[in-house]
Amino acid sequence: MRYGRFTMSTPKPSRRTRPADRKGQLVEHAATLFLERGYPQVSLADIARAAGVTAPSVYRHFADKQSLLAAAVLAGVDDLEACTDRALRTDPTPTADLIAAVCALGVRRPEATSLWRWASAHLTDEQNREVVLRTREILHRWAAALSEGTDLTDREAVTLAWAVLSVAGSLSVHNTRLSSARALDEIDTLVRRVIALRPAGAPPLPPMPPPSAGPPTRRDEILDAAAALFAVRGYAGVGVDDIGAAVGITGPSVYKHFSSKLAILLGIGQRSATRLEAGVMAAWATTADPAKLLALLVDSYVNVITSTPDLSVAFNNSFALAGQPTATDLVDVQRRYVARWTDLLLEADPDLTRERAAVDVHASLSIVNDAIRMRRGTRRPEFGAQMAYLMKGVLAI
Repeated sequence: MRYGRFTMSTPKPSRRTRPADRKGQLVEHAATLFLERGYPQVSLADIARAAGVTAPSVYRHFADKQSLLAAAVLAGVDDLEACTDRALRTDPTPTADLIAAVCALGVRRPEATSLWRWASAHLTDEQNREVVLRTREILHRWAAALSEGTDLTDREAVTLAWAVLSVAGSLSVHNTRLSSARALDEIDTLVRRVIALRPAGAPPLPPMPPPSAGPPTRRDEILDAAAALFAVRGYAGVGVDDIGAAVGITGPSVYKHFSSKLAILLGIGQRSATRLEAGVMAAWATTADPAKLLALLVDSYVNVITSTPDLSVAFNNSFALAGQPTATDLVDVQRRYVARWTDLLLEADPDLTRERAAVDVHASLSIVNDAIRMRRGTRRPEFGAQMAYLMKGVLAI
C-alpha cells in the first residue's frame, strides 16, 4: 500500500556539492532513494547518478551498498537524537518543544523518522542492535516527557511515544500533495490527538468472524510458508528453495503452483486483499453511518494484520510489485481500499479537505503497520485493542 514518497509543493533546498562533503552527500541521496524505491530496487549506480558522481567515486567512501544503507540509517538516528536533545533541553514546556521538533523532522527529513524502520532486514545483527538500543533510548526520553504531570503509566507513555514516531514518519508512505506548512500543521494536530489518549482504557477489539474457506491446499501451504519467511527475512532474503523446504517439497515443485517468487508475493497480497474486502462487506451490512463504518474498518484491519502475516508482508514488500504488469490489479485494489477510508472520513468530517483526510488515514494505518513490522508488543493480549484505539484516536472517530 505504498504509493510513493510524500511530495511537497515547495522545492527542496539544493544539495551541497563540495568534494569535502561528498560522503554526506552520498548518504543523503542514498537515504532518499532507499525510502522512495526500497533497498533492493536501488543500485550503487543509481546513487552515484543521483549525486552526480561516478560509481568508482562511491567506492572511495563506502565498501558496498549495504554500508551506505547502514550509514544512512544511523544518520537518521543521529538526527532523532539531536532533535530530542534540542527539544528536551528547554524548560518549562519540553513536551510542546518535543512535539514541534518531531513534527518538523518528519516533514522536512522523512528519512530520519522512517528509513530505519524499513531497513532491519538488510542490516547486520550488530547494526540492528545499535539502531534498536539508540532508538529505544530516544523513545523512552520522549515517554518521560509525555508522562510528566499526567496520569500516564510508563507503559502507556512508551506506547504513545512509538505512536508519535509512526505518525510523524507517515508522510513517507504516500504521495499526497500538501505544502510543507500545511503538512506540518496536520501532523502536529494528529500528534496532539495521540498524546491525549490513554491506551490502558482501550475497549476490547471485536473478534473477526472465522474464515469460511475449506481445507488448506498445497497452494495455501506455499503462501503460508512464504509469508512467514518474508515476514522475518524480507522478500529479497528468501529464495524459492527456502519456501519449498518450509513446505516439505523441493524448490522446483513450487513452480507447479506458482510461476515465480513474485507470483507468490502477488498471491499473498491478493489473499490479504480478499480478507480486507470481507471486512468491508461485513461493515456495510451493519451500518450506514460513515464514522461507525470507518471504526469497523479499523477493527477489521487490525484483526487481519494481527491474525496473519499476509497483510504486513504485502505492505512491507510492495516495492517489489512496483511497475510489475501482473501486480496492477492488486495495487488498484489496495488503493481503492485506502480511498474508502478517506471517503468515509470526509463524510464523517466535511470540514476536512481530501488531502488532509488522506494524511490522517495514512498516519492511522502507520501506527499498526509499524508496530507489526517491528514486532513491538505484538504478543501482548491487549495489543490489537490498543492499536485500534490509537488509530481511531488519530482519526477522531
